[in-house]
Amino acid sequence: MLLNIKTGDILNNFIKLKKVLFSGFLSINLILSLSLNAYADKFTDAMEERRSWPVKSNEIENWPEGPAVGAASAILLEAETGIILYEKNVDEKMFPASTTKLMTCMLAMEKEGSSLKDMVSFSYDAVHSVTPDASNMGMDAGEAMTLEDCLYGIMVLSANEVCNAVAEYTSGSVDSFVDLMNERAESIGCKNTHFNNAHGYTDPDHYTSAYDLALIAREFFKNEFLAKVSRTCTYHWYPTDTQPDDIWLSSKNQFLNKTYSLEGLIGSKTGFTDESRQVLVTGAERNGITLICVVMEEETPYQYIDSLALFNYGFNNFTRIKVADNETKYDMKNESFFVTGYDVFGDSSSFISLDPDSEIILPKNCEFTDLDSKLIYKDDDESVLADIEYSYNGKYLGNAGLIVEKDNKTSFIFGDTNEFIEETEDNDTTFIYVNNIIKVVAIIVGILFVYLIIRRIFSAFHFSGRRHYYVKPRKRKKRKRFNEDD
Repeated sequence: MLLNIKTGDILNNFIKLKKVLFSGFLSINLILSLSLNAYADKFTDAMEERRSWPVKSNEIENWPEGPAVGAASAILLEAETGIILYEKNVDEKMFPASTTKLMTCMLAMEKEGSSLKDMVSFSYDAVHSVTPDASNMGMDAGEAMTLEDCLYGIMVLSANEVCNAVAEYTSGSVDSFVDLMNERAESIGCKNTHFNNAHGYTDPDHYTSAYDLALIAREFFKNEFLAKVSRTCTYHWYPTDTQPDDIWLSSKNQFLNKTYSLEGLIGSKTGFTDESRQVLVTGAERNGITLICVVMEEETPYQYIDSLALFNYGFNNFTRIKVADNETKYDMKNESFFVTGYDVFGDSSSFISLDPDSEIILPKNCEFTDLDSKLIYKDDDESVLADIEYSYNGKYLGNAGLIVEKDNKTSFIFGDTNEFIEETEDNDTTFIYVNNIIKVVAIIVGILFVYLIIRRIFSAFHFSGRRHYYVKPRKRKKRKRFNEDD
């Protein structure tokens, strides 16, 4: 009986303890939930407040009004011309997070003599310098993968240790690779960028701006293979002699997994740290226009929602046009001064014309004739006489060159018949009959010479009978004039 009582007490105590623990668990869970909600609310409130921040492009008179976005910084760039269609705080220095990897992959592809089949080895430092909470694909020191597999590992899984290995492959060390990153950024016009690692993990000396990041993406998307990698959602890494794991993983990018559908997607790269918040770089093409969108310091899922809004704004409100198809004021082909046709001068086709490939961005709510233009003469390019810069209410839209060459570059030599021969790149030759000019001039000179001789003979014959009578008077006249002059 005593044993039964003690057993019952133990059971009751256990039940009480279980209730206490369960209540404690619920309390802790409630506290954590409230804390997380408060934490999330803090960033959500900040995002909503940023929607009221000024959009610089919306301040342009009669410019198509862009959407209000919650990103601290955002830009929409037309890739071909480099014209900014939408700009909000685009020069502010901010943390790029994993969008840094656009530059890392680009430099690996630009390495002289590199091949996608090159083997990239993983050193101890490349693997173990990455913190446990950072993105990785579980590579071990001593393993190796092809450069192609590495690029997919960087873009699909955002693997930091792969970035380190690629940096060492490209430049010999991460430090020298970082120097190369900064040099390349400067070469493409970045003004507010400084890299301090190859993967984008937060560092006070590792920053960029929305505008600079758009310039980097513009270069990145020019490479068709990199663009393809950046729009790949799922990739299979097969086991090899140098990498024993069978890996099949997918990207978390919601443009790639079709959670959000973006028509004409070229490629995309995400980035996130606690300090950077959500960063997204995306390229898309429609109807011959390629746009690059960058949003920085945004909250999930609005990096996608706001990017979609910006792309729709750009594609719906702007077009790209050829200047030569619209410009009349600077069209030298209409000036007869520059075109003489076939005459004694040969084929004198226009030597100044608008660059037929020059294009500018035009808001759809205005006409080409509404644009302002100015001529800027150039002395640093023998083939371009000047640039015509176009703007709309003070907003630069692009330029067109006034070229001084024909379609085929030409050189001139003397032929065996003392004729100039125009040599073209396609090996065709056009004779410019300069000797015709010489013949014409010679004929004119000959006619004048004969005319003067005939006139002299005629004068001599006509006055020969009078010379005897007028010798002395003429001498007296000369003396008289001489005396008067004295």
